Amino acid sequence: MSISTILSLTQTALELGLLCSLTVLALFLSYSMLNVCDLSTDGCFTLGAAVGAMVAVAGHPWLSIPAAMAAGVVSGFITALLQTRMGVESLLAGIIVNTGLYSINIAVMGNSSLVNMNKTETVFTMVKDALSGTFLSGQYKLVVALIAVALVVAFLSVFLRTRLGLAIRATGNNPDMVRSSSINPVFTTTVGLCVANAFTGLSGCLLAQSQKSVNIDIGSGMVTIALASLLIGGTFMGKGGVTLRAIGVVLGSFIFRLVYTIALRFNMPASMLKLVSSVIVIIAIAGPYFKTQWPMLKRRLEHRPQKAGRGEK
Repeated sequence: MSISTILSLTQTALELGLLCSLTVLALFLSYSMLNVCDLSTDGCFTLGAAVGAMVAVAGHPWLSIPAAMAAGVVSGFITALLQTRMGVESLLAGIIVNTGLYSINIAVMGNSSLVNMNKTETVFTMVKDALSGTFLSGQYKLVVALIAVALVVAFLSVFLRTRLGLAIRATGNNPDMVRSSSINPVFTTTVGLCVANAFTGLSGCLLAQSQKSVNIDIGSGMVTIALASLLIGGTFMGKGGVTLRAIGVVLGSFIFRLVYTIALRFNMPASMLKLVSSVIVIIAIAGPYFKTQWPMLKRRLEHRPQKAGRGEK
């Protein structure tokens, strides 16, 4: 494998990792901070991609970004409504919303399962034109992804230190204490899920415009990918502050995409890629556990030869 090939694979993984890290940051807010496992991520990601694509096709590429984020807010609000006002468990609420979004996404895409944007002006083509003639002209996708991720990380770093952000974090840690402090956990949960799903919608919008196409399965397995990236990132900067943890999440997304890209490079069948995702998730989850168990296992292995020697005597 040549150096140029390695650099190309790394750049591809970096671009995809940054775009998908927006979804991982959404899960960082909902799962790590709010302690809510939102399984509507797959459908919300596709919703953002579909809304962003249709708005761009209509001739409004910049408007597609707030439109996709607004669609994500609506999805998050419905998920929160089911949990907080209708007594539906968080896991089941996410599954219900995810199932319903399948039909809504097809309707948004004009009752079609595919939207082609090859001749559509997107955010990426506009940035490409703006950077033409500069040394960044060939890195326009990376520039857009870096700007988006930097803005979201900066927003989370500031937002989670505000009074509302601290209330959201407290809701995830101890809802009973929040209630006793005259903070409405229904409100904090709703705001947290709305903000998180806005990032998911943004991620879907940018990925769709980067690939210049949207299909109904573009968000399939995204919650698994995001969870794996979140756990991988947690192993690097799990004990730091909000900003460091958010950066670790982005790094985890890049590492996951790099492994995924390498698997594709070795001509792995497409049908096996979901298995690769599952294996990475298992390693990410089981890795920290075995790390904590290793000293005990090491002591057991050290004592076995001693016991065997005593038995021979």
